[in-house]
Amino acid sequence: MSMLRIAVVGYGNIGQFAAQAVQAAPDMELAGIIRRKAAPVPELPGIEVAEEIGQLGGVDAALLCTPTRSVEEHALRCLAKGIHTVDSFDIHTSIVELRRTLDKAAKAGGAVSVLSAGWDPGSDSVVRALLEACAPKGVTYTNFGPGMSMGHTVAVKGKEGVAGALSMTIPTGTGVHRRMVYVQLQPGTVLEEVAAAIKADPYFAHDETHVIQVENIDDYIDRGHGVNLTRKGVSGCTDNQNFSFSMSINNPALTSQVMVSCARAAAKQSPGAYTMIELPVIDLLPGDRESLIRRMV
Repeated sequence: MSMLRIAVVGYGNIGQFAAQAVQAAPDMELAGIIRRKAAPVPELPGIEVAEEIGQLGGVDAALLCTPTRSVEEHALRCLAKGIHTVDSFDIHTSIVELRRTLDKAAKAGGAVSVLSAGWDPGSDSVVRALLEACAPKGVTYTNFGPGMSMGHTVAVKGKEGVAGALSMTIPTGTGVHRRMVYVQLQPGTVLEEVAAAIKADPYFAHDETHVIQVENIDDYIDRGHGVNLTRKGVSGCTDNQNFSFSMSINNPALTSQVMVSCARAAAKQSPGAYTMIELPVIDLLPGDRESLIRRMV
């Protein structure tokens, strides 16, 4: 079996789980970790750590386990080197624009970029597409949580005066959510000023958001999350078709696993940029097609 050499770019919450998922995959090997400071990672003995992906030698695909707002920068560098990229970019309103940019870069570099490959956007997007195919007319509600939103949490951590943060997503029904933001502040920081900056951020601007100061953020961290997708619609001319999909998950573990599966799919596509709804589902899985069809169809 030909093994895909995978680099993990960034070694935070998602990066740590991504390295584990790559090592657990039967058709992949961990080429190395990219960090700002190339210090060895004790839990990954023998795995090279570098500051630039070019220092790792041959790499087939890079998992961009970086904050959403730095995804484009990292992706463009890798794609220019002909390295496939997979990211978990999660600003829904900017996905189409990013896809255009990465599609041009991927084709120029002869590589593939799979963007927004987490669980939402990502695997949930595939479920929404399937439900709409089953009931073309109707309404789908996506209810997140309760749980930790990694993208929202990173956005809060980036605010001036914030020493630590946790953004919890609380579903209120019919796709409407409340954001409960817990912050540990640096000395001298004014809570009201931080709260105003958070509520003005595009991550939070459209949701009811509450900002609460705590003494020690570590006492609040829980990486669990979940979602309930429901669709009520029409199949052909038949009303009242009801569908529901639910899961309760560890957020970074599922995000990284979806990214690893998409790295496998990336190696099977023509150069360009793809979201998960554009990928053949079978390409996410290891093994030959006939065996997969025999087992699953």
